Amino acid sequence: MTAFVIAEETALQPSVRALVADLNDHLRPLSPPEFQFQLTAEQMAEPGVTLFVVRDGEGTAIGMGALKAHDAEFGEVKRMFSAPTRRGQGIGRQVLGAVEAKARSLGLKRLALETGATSGFEPAWALYERAGFRPCGAFLDYPDSGFSRFYEKNLI
Repeated sequence: MTAFVIAEETALQPSVRALVADLNDHLRPLSPPEFQFQLTAEQMAEPGVTLFVVRDGEGTAIGMGALKAHDAEFGEVKRMFSAPTRRGQGIGRQVLGAVEAKARSLGLKRLALETGATSGFEPAWALYERAGFRPCGAFLDYPDSGFSRFYEKNLI
């Protein structure tokens, strides 16, 4: 397995902005734009959001994932992405683990996430289910449109 490092970083740097653009490009054809709930780099730099960036041995950003704490008990997993050339190397699993560890350190009791429900999202579903997330209904102000799948995990 290729070595990489996961660290909390700011989204307001060119390498992370490039990952955000790559993720948005990847998602664009998979579901209608009105059912894509994307945080911008600026939103990922706001208080209450912790961004984890994955870098390879040369320092290149190759993946990311974020935790958005909505209140003292509930957090949301956002912007999970691995560069297409790096998939299958355990990056998503390790980022999701870092997000969960951060949530636990903050005392959050529940994590949830929204992901796509169309073909092309199967690897994401498998990742979340292997990590102990279970399907749930729509949460917060997400519409139950058929274009989204929702997952949750209790941390207590």
